[in-house]
Amino acid sequence: MKYVNAAEILPEKLLKEIQTYMDGGVLYIPKTSAKKGWGSVSGSRKFYQKRNKEIQFLFKNGYSIETLSKQYGLAHSTLKKIIYS
Repeated sequence: MKYVNAAEILPEKLLKEIQTYMDGGVLYIPKTSAKKGWGSVSGSRKFYQKRNKEIQFLFKNGYSIETLSKQYGLAHSTLKKIIYS
């Protein structure tokens, strides 16, 4: 993120109005574009959805939580959340 001096880009009237609320500080202005969902760019959402479906399938077909814990490297509590959700 690049810092820009507001006096260089904002109209004087707008700058004075902002200064009534905040004088001499750093102000973050978010982008107007919509935020993308978690994992939608990297593909991690699809990865975890696929993994979780595999875990649910294996559990329904007789795999124990202990076995799944060793296979996927997940805690028992995490597996229970995945299986029973």
